[in-house]
Amino acid sequence: MKKIGITGQEGFLGRHILNNLKLFPDEYEIINYDKSFFADKSSLDQFVSSCDVIYHLAAMNRHEDQQFIYDTNVNLVKELIESLNRTSSQPHILFSSSSQEVQDNLYGKSKLKGRELLEFWAKENNASFTGFIIPNVYGPFGSPFYNSFVSTFCHLLNNDGTPEVVNDSEVNLIYVQNLVNAMLKPLNNKQGSINRIAVPEDGTYKVTEVLHLLNRYKNDYLNKGIMPSLENQFELNMFNTFRSFIDHKNHFPVVYTQHKDDRGAFVEIIRLEQHGQVSFSTTVPGVTRGNHYHTRKIERFSVIKGKALIELRKINTDEILSFYLDGDQPSYVDMPIWYTHNIKNIGDEELYTMFWINEFYNPNDADTYFETV
Repeated sequence: MKKIGITGQEGFLGRHILNNLKLFPDEYEIINYDKSFFADKSSLDQFVSSCDVIYHLAAMNRHEDQQFIYDTNVNLVKELIESLNRTSSQPHILFSSSSQEVQDNLYGKSKLKGRELLEFWAKENNASFTGFIIPNVYGPFGSPFYNSFVSTFCHLLNNDGTPEVVNDSEVNLIYVQNLVNAMLKPLNNKQGSINRIAVPEDGTYKVTEVLHLLNRYKNDYLNKGIMPSLENQFELNMFNTFRSFIDHKNHFPVVYTQHKDDRGAFVEIIRLEQHGQVSFSTTVPGVTRGNHYHTRKIERFSVIKGKALIELRKINTDEILSFYLDGDQPSYVDMPIWYTHNIKNIGDEELYTMFWINEFYNPNDADTYFETV
């Protein structure tokens, strides 16, 4: 079992790498890390000497003082190297650099310098090193006004803001999960191998092209409950990114419009521009279904009869979101990716639930990971 440490695991990319490694508990052990370790040599030394592999992601992306960014990022690399030398440790170091290496800004220069320092250390110590040169990254749970313009746009659109396009440039983008997949591949490189990997972008998109998509998601999905058409993987990835910024606690459950007359009632469950699979279940009183999460799937739970409690919890957090649904007032909750979720019959009669998911169920690629809410 490889022992893996992630500096900067509290950040955007670090959290995603951590979550993916945790999907394989029989293969990887995560070594405890805290950003305070860089202020305490003994803690940093203990961390470094415990690892077979270290993803060095800790860095500063933005600050008013560009020199401060440069000094911070280079010093973090130097402190890591000093700890490696003090402890005579030779873990495989994987370093996140940036396509801005070649640009005339101090952030890009700091990433280039850090990669060069770690590469030199690896050559001198017959250690393994992999330097990733990464394009612009976007995805769920990014920090607005910090990680990506996509995060900023999603945040604003979900909080009654109005994104502004200052420069409608073409941007090379990569979805964070695709980046993580690329960064996990070299884990088994042989001792002493030194690699520089320019991670290819998923595609190049104009800023207004991205904003057009996000505006459509807001108007159709957020405001009208319509599941929008997702014509390719980029649109699916952008939609899941947009959904991660929704205030789930206050947006759900969404109450359906119910039409009643002397014959009974009629409820329209879902308007689909997107294909997928619809299922139906009954649940006896007291029984809980689910307690799992998805990393890519879009899923809607619609309660049409009985009383239900739906619970959500974001992976690696403690807050549980609880939604009470009643078939007397049919309503739905959509499941965000990377949120473990369940549904429990809390009534005295059978619970009737309809499920929609955006792809056919495939037992060989179920994208279903079990964890109790």
